[in-house]
Amino acid sequence: MLLDPGMDLTLRPMRYPDFYEQYRAAIRNTWTVEEVDLATDVADLAKLSAGEHHLVKRLVAFFATGDSIVANNLVLNLYKHINAPEARLYLSRQLYEEAVHVQFYLTLLDTYLPDHAERAQAFAAIEHIPSIRAKGEFCFRWIDSIDALDRLADKADRRAFLLNLICFAACIEGLFFYGAFAYVYWLRSRGLLSGLATGTNWVFRDESMHMSFAFGVVDTVRAEEPELFDDELRDQVRLMLTEAVEAEFQFAADVCGDGLAGMNAEDMREYLRYVADQRLVRLGMEPMFGAGNPFPFMELQDVQELTNFFERRVSAYQVAVPGSVSLDEEF
Repeated sequence: MLLDPGMDLTLRPMRYPDFYEQYRAAIRNTWTVEEVDLATDVADLAKLSAGEHHLVKRLVAFFATGDSIVANNLVLNLYKHINAPEARLYLSRQLYEEAVHVQFYLTLLDTYLPDHAERAQAFAAIEHIPSIRAKGEFCFRWIDSIDALDRLADKADRRAFLLNLICFAACIEGLFFYGAFAYVYWLRSRGLLSGLATGTNWVFRDESMHMSFAFGVVDTVRAEEPELFDDELRDQVRLMLTEAVEAEFQFAADVCGDGLAGMNAEDMREYLRYVADQRLVRLGMEPMFGAGNPFPFMELQDVQELTNFFERRVSAYQVAVPGSVSLDEEF
């Protein structure tokens, strides 16, 4: 089974071909930071109000470490315990994508914060900005929750691993990052920071695939070991998402201050509850909040940007992956 201890090295016969296809799809979505044009963003930054400047600085400060935390959990926990070589192929690809995201956010900070002292402070935000530190502590608590697990030897170990996986898919990549994307797309809806929006489109696409893979792992484990998905686990997931919404709301209150035109903390709370409900439904659970989406601009989040192909590559562009694989072939 997928969470059996060990390190299966044999791709034939392939047990989980869907994971292999996700790996190939991720390769087709290759992009590089050098393709993101931030030139117009510098001019836009000069147009921002004091409140908008504060929002952007807080946002890039969170970005400075967010994907590094996700990458650490991939290396320390997920790769070690998901026992299928085709799944580990995808995790290897995801680790590369997290590295690209880290490079993108590094480039953002270097561009948006030319002052060296201010930039250094942003990189250390997880230590001294309470709203970012709270999110970091939430993440580290769940990384540490299975730090001592070398093998998923019993039901308790596998439940602990599932909670870590669900936390990173539903709460961190699926909630914290989606909150951050909402600020970016709010700025885009006002015609600001198009370079940030372009890069975020590609990050958004990657993160959507990361969640799809993680939830696919959850689905597979549920099919193989349904006894793990009892009321206790469901209650723990609900509590986890409630805590994640509260941590992200603290960040929203910090970011939005007294409120900006079209963006305020209470609307963000509603949006976060809406997103949390979507994650619960994907996990086969009842929604908790019954919230709606207060941001019309987020209804277009899966619509690729309209652009002249000869001026800028659209986010839907994919590179070709040559060759074919017969999934039922055996050596």
